Amino acid sequence: MKITICSSVDFTPKIIEIKKTLEDMGHTVNIPYFTTRIMNGEMKFEDYLAVKDNGDFNLRQEQPVDMIERYWEFIKNSDAILVLNLEKKGIQNYIGGSTLMEMGFAYGFKKKIYLYNPIPERGERMHYIDEILDMEPEILNGSLEVFK
Repeated sequence: MKITICSSVDFTPKIIEIKKTLEDMGHTVNIPYFTTRIMNGEMKFEDYLAVKDNGDFNLRQEQPVDMIERYWEFIKNSDAILVLNLEKKGIQNYIGGSTLMEMGFAYGFKKKIYLYNPIPERGERMHYIDEILDMEPEILNGSLEVFK
């Protein structure tokens, strides 16, 4: 199966761990651009976090690739996406704007959508829960057993 991990780059250590686990199961796995660069030793995770502290727009613009188009293609050519929704900004099971958009791509392409953790609780900073529910993701509760 070809799986695209959709996630905040802030979760890079976990992204790399899950990528390896899924590859060990025989899957092909796409991951975020900056996570790939960090994994390949082209940049340090700490440096990425320091630069993107106030958003990573400028860092993204400096790259030779369109991040949104890259993921559009990944998702279009995948069998499924795995949304790695962990705690961020004090929000359990965080799903940010880019990840929500990528879930929308997957939904439009009729790809299976898996959430690593449950849907986040509705709140002032997580106000798009209805849209997530509309996409009917399968919740894995932290288990990758479905991919075995």
